[in-house]
Amino acid sequence: MSSPRHEPATIGQVLGAQRRRRFVGRRAELELFRTAVAAATPEPAVIHLHGPGGIGKTSVLETFAGIAGATGASVVRIDARELVASPTAVLDALRRDLEVTDDGAIAAPDARLVLLIDTYDRLAPVDDWVREQLVPRLPSDAVTVLAGRSPPGPGWRADPAWRDLLRVVSLRNLGPDDCRDYLATCGVDPQLHGRVIALTHGHPLGLSLCTDVLVRGGELDQDGLHPDLVADLVRGFVDVVPDRDQRVVLAACAQARVTTEALVRAVLAPNDRATVDADAASAADVDAQDRFSWLHDLSFVEVGPDGVFPHELARDVLDADLRWRDAAEYTRIFRRVADHIRARVRAAQGRDQQRAISDLKFLFRNIPGVLSPVDWEAWGQHHPEPATPDDREAALELIGTAEGEESARIAARWWAAQPDGFAVLRGDDDRVRGVVGLVDLTAADAEVRDADPGAAAVWRHAHAERPPRVGEVVTQARFVVDREAYQGPSPTLNAVPIVTLQRQLATPNLAWDYLTMHEPDAWDEFFALADFDRVPEADFEVGGRRYGVFAHDFRVRPAEDLIQLWVERSLAQDPSLQLTSDPAPEVLSHADFTDAVRQALRDLHRPDLLARNPLLGTRLLQQAAGEDPVDATDLERLVTGAIDALRQHPRDDKLLRAVDATYLAPAPTQEAAAARLGLPFSTYRRHLTQGTERIVTWLWEREVYGSADPR
Repeated sequence: MSSPRHEPATIGQVLGAQRRRRFVGRRAELELFRTAVAAATPEPAVIHLHGPGGIGKTSVLETFAGIAGATGASVVRIDARELVASPTAVLDALRRDLEVTDDGAIAAPDARLVLLIDTYDRLAPVDDWVREQLVPRLPSDAVTVLAGRSPPGPGWRADPAWRDLLRVVSLRNLGPDDCRDYLATCGVDPQLHGRVIALTHGHPLGLSLCTDVLVRGGELDQDGLHPDLVADLVRGFVDVVPDRDQRVVLAACAQARVTTEALVRAVLAPNDRATVDADAASAADVDAQDRFSWLHDLSFVEVGPDGVFPHELARDVLDADLRWRDAAEYTRIFRRVADHIRARVRAAQGRDQQRAISDLKFLFRNIPGVLSPVDWEAWGQHHPEPATPDDREAALELIGTAEGEESARIAARWWAAQPDGFAVLRGDDDRVRGVVGLVDLTAADAEVRDADPGAAAVWRHAHAERPPRVGEVVTQARFVVDREAYQGPSPTLNAVPIVTLQRQLATPNLAWDYLTMHEPDAWDEFFALADFDRVPEADFEVGGRRYGVFAHDFRVRPAEDLIQLWVERSLAQDPSLQLTSDPAPEVLSHADFTDAVRQALRDLHRPDLLARNPLLGTRLLQQAAGEDPVDATDLERLVTGAIDALRQHPRDDKLLRAVDATYLAPAPTQEAAAARLGLPFSTYRRHLTQGTERIVTWLWEREVYGSADPR
């Protein structure tokens, strides 16, 4: 009889054990922690670790967790990168391991509680709440460790009661002996220890990267590496990656905000996916799993709630290195990453779509001019959510404080008319941190629209510049206010492209979309990158403050094409790049479109005349032609396809017969066509008119709302 199977350890437990095995140094920090968890009433009750990126804070927390677990303590770990900085988010994270009541009371676990919070800087907005409410609610024998890049705020030091209960520890580089211990544990040749220590100055991340290079058979650059240590070490690591797939995965990880196994599978997929059989697809899945596991285990790759990501410095260097070394390969991988994220954007909804859009925008962070107005430190941490009736007062107060009472009154009218157009971001204590107001000008009552100088200005511009047609929509991002930064770099400004692209993708008949900003001259370059042009003729004033407007016509460049433009600009590192392969579509009025369809019917057998028809410049024809240049054949095929649509409805047979006798197999005259059909001329004319109108409607709906090739 076989022996009972023991419950296996998780991969996370194995990884943790591996990291603890390679942990060296930090003797004073470990002793401080051991003393705290051994005491009946710990002093200190709170340990605050701080130091620069890559200094080893997470490794220290990992070791603390092992020490506490060995004593039987109940260890709770939180990574603040996974949270929105709010008390609710922190308490929800604690609920995964502890009993927390609705009012925030924390029940004591059966064993001593050890709370470890990593990346504590991300919780800075709620630092006062942590100090004044969260930690005081913990059991008296609890030990809390906060680890971040910054030292504790003044509130911790200002309160005399914390002097005996708080210990602040600044992590420094490792000493030479600790460095040698680490290198020996990793199997690095002792003859290289001195060189590695000299190159890294004991910086833990530098040691780790050097080790990766050496254990894979690489060599260290003999030149001095400081201050570009990380750049040269990562470049050395890339040079000794044993196979091409790993190079591809590493490059994708550097490009994407986060990397998942699905992304790895996408970038490794064969070019001709249609020829892949089931066995090959299964093998590809296994390869993707293996490559993702390899990536996950790299020393400079960290794990987050959405996937894995490299250390910031490693990301920048890997990205720049591949771009310089193999531009064609860089482009191929970038397109794969972009295609994968675009597919996620199309397939997702709600918060999942917001994350996908956030990942998409992150891809374009290196376009010149993108960095300055974006708060990349907060990118992806805050997610906008639909405003609720309870948010109204706080949102309008934000707008009024930033822009004045008149602006707040205008916002109140829009809130009453279109409450679904408002989104909010929450900050500390779950209060509204920012508000974004999106309005649908087409759906609005004229009274509401005309009462707002901003809406009235863009409505006039839309109708003067390129009028919206029947069934088309004009929208406006009318209000953007962050409590702390107004319209400067902030989580709220980060949210604007998220909520606007969500709406643009969800509005297939979108004509114009506008964005309103105070002091617009400062934003010309930034919004030009997104193909939103400044339209000074739509400037307006509210409450003595001047506002400017940026606009994009989605009939000329739909959302999907706009994203493709961003991809090409990012690859070219050229913010002014234009896609010249496809001319901008001609936006015809309904009357002009009708005339053009009627002319195309008359010229159906004259390619020379069809070649001059205005329909050739429309989006509908460009979609039908695909990547090929539009020509008369495409127009002929499109019109005959519309005629064939009449065949799908038996009740239209009499209309089809009139159209067929006039245009497809034309009689010499209309009188002859009526005679061929055995109809009075007036009846024939009525049928022909109705059939032509049906064809115009069929084509117009596809021009306005967008459609696939009618073939």
